[in-house]
Amino acid sequence: GVQCNGWSVHVPSDVTGELGKMVILPCTFTHPYKTFDRALTAIWRIKEPYNGTVIFKCVSQSSSELCKTAISHKNKYKLLGNPRHKDLSIRVDSLTWSDSERYFCRVELAGDSQDKYESRNGIKLHVVAAPRIINITVSSSRDHTFQARCTAEGEPAPALTWTGPLYSNLSSTSSSSHRVTKELRSLTHDGKYTCTAVNSHGRAEGAVYFYKFRASDSSSFMILIFVPLGIKVVILLVILSFTVFSR
Repeated sequence: GVQCNGWSVHVPSDVTGELGKMVILPCTFTHPYKTFDRALTAIWRIKEPYNGTVIFKCVSQSSSELCKTAISHKNKYKLLGNPRHKDLSIRVDSLTWSDSERYFCRVELAGDSQDKYESRNGIKLHVVAAPRIINITVSSSRDHTFQARCTAEGEPAPALTWTGPLYSNLSSTSSSSHRVTKELRSLTHDGKYTCTAVNSHGRAEGAVYFYKFRASDSSSFMILIFVPLGIKVVILLVILSFTVFSR
């Protein structure tokens, strides 16, 4: 907490939330008045204090009136605390990766221009997630070789491993923020190839099946063509012989 002339703001330095779920950002404060019945404004902003983007704002005109929401970006921010009870805590719904920001709470009391206070260091929100396989494919290159590619996301960024039939150890890994891709090159053996993604919050698996087309040799190809043709000729001769015999 930070105190100045009877003012103080108390927030945790860090809060962790899970992707797709909700999280609560706590904020409480004190002011130098024993009672206060004038207009009160609660504000939350992101990225930086004082000049950051406002993502939530509510106003209460008197102690008997609830704080009416004036701004709630994308309608995902809800007031949980009661500003009249010195509590500005909010709930953030449906967390996305972009919600990983620093949040700052602010209170403004109508009257003297100095009756306003804001958390200077704010709260760092960390969005975490168990791994999820988002793409897994097998493709061919211009040099007629085959490779399997697996892309997963999670936070912390997951570690990827390939398992399956005997294969070359040629592989490459690339990552960007919470997303990781690992490519397995020069596939030569048929079968099932499994990609496993693991981080501290869980694991996920995805699989692809690789079967390389092999053309039949010439002798087998000739047999496949002429055996059915020979059978048809024999059947035709039998039918003609039967017809002649009947006549």
